[in-house]
Amino acid sequence: MKVVILGAGKVGESLARNLSQDGYDISIVDLDKKKIDYLQDRLDVAAIQGHAAHPNSFKKSGADEETIVIAVTNNDEVNIAACQIAKTQFSVKKTICRFKDTTYLGCLDSFGENMIDIPISPENEVTSHLKELIVHPGAEQIEEFADGKVKLVSVKVKKSGKLVDKALRTIEDDMPGIDCYIPSIYRKGKPFIPSGDTIVKEGDEVYFVTASENVDAVVNEMRLEQGYSRVMIIGGGKIGFNLAKQLEKSYKVKIIESNEERCEEISRDLEKTIVLRGKGADQELLKSENIARVDVFCALTNDDESNIMASLLAKKLGATKTMVILNNPSYVNILPGFVDSCIAPHRLTVSSVLQHLRESDVAQDVILKMHSGAEAIEGIVHANEHTIDYFGKSIKELPLPAEASIAAILRKGVVVMPSSEVELCIEDHLIIFLSNKEKVKEVEKLFTKI
Repeated sequence: MKVVILGAGKVGESLARNLSQDGYDISIVDLDKKKIDYLQDRLDVAAIQGHAAHPNSFKKSGADEETIVIAVTNNDEVNIAACQIAKTQFSVKKTICRFKDTTYLGCLDSFGENMIDIPISPENEVTSHLKELIVHPGAEQIEEFADGKVKLVSVKVKKSGKLVDKALRTIEDDMPGIDCYIPSIYRKGKPFIPSGDTIVKEGDEVYFVTASENVDAVVNEMRLEQGYSRVMIIGGGKIGFNLAKQLEKSYKVKIIESNEERCEEISRDLEKTIVLRGKGADQELLKSENIARVDVFCALTNDDESNIMASLLAKKLGATKTMVILNNPSYVNILPGFVDSCIAPHRLTVSSVLQHLRESDVAQDVILKMHSGAEAIEGIVHANEHTIDYFGKSIKELPLPAEASIAAILRKGVVVMPSSEVELCIEDHLIIFLSNKEKVKEVEKLFTKI
């Protein structure tokens, strides 16, 4: 499949890197010659210097009726114009358009019928992700599947957890009536599929699947965590503002923003949030605002280095939990242990795009760890040569690679946890956890239509 990526920033580069590894025919377009040369030298892609919305760029990329265009420049208007040109002049198969300003999402028809097939908004997803981590204390990562009915959660085990040094099967005694399934545990950075006899150790990173309402109960099995009440946000941009807007009725929220005009603007639109002018790494300001009593410190500016320094300082001064946005993928792998939660917008964007590129019937595709290739997909089972012999048999008999495990089943709107007693049915939604993304194609065979 041919894919044309418009924009060679962090998001475009991450998409090119992941999709080229998956075997897609990738062209990437950007005006910046340094970025183009960099990608041409390091990735198996056709790197084209040119304007993302210019017809010549599409001609050079060979765009045609079988091409998917992904417009992810930093300019919404350029992305819109590029999708319009791709559709009207090159009749491309599908357009995926990134929007930083979510106002556009409510008026897509204004750009022409079927000009933009799939709108994506990384800012909305980042805000939602941050809110989930605040609402569910102790969770490291939370991903939704099956239209929100199922949540896949990562949690780092602490000594205070009820399950520490116990076998996994004892979780049923602690939580009668609550269904959960643990498809994978990372121990010292290496994943394995656990059994009921697996002993949970302090420091394990446990992935579990459960219904939305059960998340906190399961997290508390792994680590006891107090609820949060005080949140401090550094950066009053779109993400910082939207997060404060969503939290201010239930939490005590403060925003620190360096730009005076932006401070005045967001203070008018926020009801209870306290807006302060200053910098996140101003030690005296943080002390004066009782940083030692802050439960969650969120550094959400566009400057990675500023976010990191502010978070390290906040932690040193007594903030309970620190969260940062990181746009540079290199930082994501070195900060765990210094910062509690690192949110990478490019990971969320790549995940959003992937599910729309799968040729099988995949409802959702989420990259869990960019560096290790852990991934989770939700796919719909169809009768084909790979599944026909397994209907009516235990789902445990499905021929999955060793690196994959079924985390949950959605059957006619009802969530079912996997066990040897559950039989495979046509149109089951299987949520499958993979510790190695190279095995995705093998798993996808289950979801291929005849």
